[in-house]
Amino acid sequence: MSRKGVGLAAFDRSRLTSAQYASHGSTLRSANAEALETQLAVFRSLLQQFAQTHAKDIRSNPTFRAQFARMCAAIGVDPLASSNHQSSSSSSGSGGAGSIWAQLLGRSVNDFYFELAVRVVEVCSETRGENGGLIELRKARERIMKGRMEGAPEITEDDILRAVGTLKPLGSAYSIIKVGNKPYIRSVPKELNTDQSAVLEAAQVLGYVSVSMLMVNLKWMRARAQTALEDLVGEGMLWVDKQSDEWEYWSPSAMLENQDLAGTTG
Repeated sequence: MSRKGVGLAAFDRSRLTSAQYASHGSTLRSANAEALETQLAVFRSLLQQFAQTHAKDIRSNPTFRAQFARMCAAIGVDPLASSNHQSSSSSSGSGGAGSIWAQLLGRSVNDFYFELAVRVVEVCSETRGENGGLIELRKARERIMKGRMEGAPEITEDDILRAVGTLKPLGSAYSIIKVGNKPYIRSVPKELNTDQSAVLEAAQVLGYVSVSMLMVNLKWMRARAQTALEDLVGEGMLWVDKQSDEWEYWSPSAMLENQDLAGTTG
């Protein structure tokens, strides 16, 4: 009987010790969370001071603006997300990160990127007949810059990437994909499979591909190569040149560049 009593007492002590450990762990987690929140508040304060000191550089220098955006993201301050709550923040009297960005850009960040996103959509629509809804990010930027007024702030590829990102909540088909090592804006809802991506990458590098080229270089069966090519032709992402002995499937941008080159030399 005495042994049973000792066992129960030990069990009670063990249960009490476990409860104490759990309570201590909860206290530590709470203290760590409070310390982390304090550190983030300090970082945000320093970030605000940095923004105020270098406001001119952020407005005029796109590289500096991109670096500042990355600094914000590193401590959880998303300029676009913050500006969504700007009105509620200003009404409550708290400055908030959104108001910082609004001051730096001279207007709401959402307006800045929304207007740029609209221009991206226009460029994609204007060139869809040429590229089937797949335009290289660099070329999209070149077209956007051509249409801007003299003296307007420079638009960078980083700005365009952020602008395209603002279209995602709308359920838009616009997205950024990689073909090879180059970023492209896709403005069609169709997802590219692995074979189609490989064909597009080869076409971007060589200008055109053919069934035999894919069979030799990618070790594909004829049916696999033909299927991938026909799918891309159907989407307008490749154009067919039937004048050669073997049909050649050209990247629309490469074909147009060759036509322009022939026109200038002719």
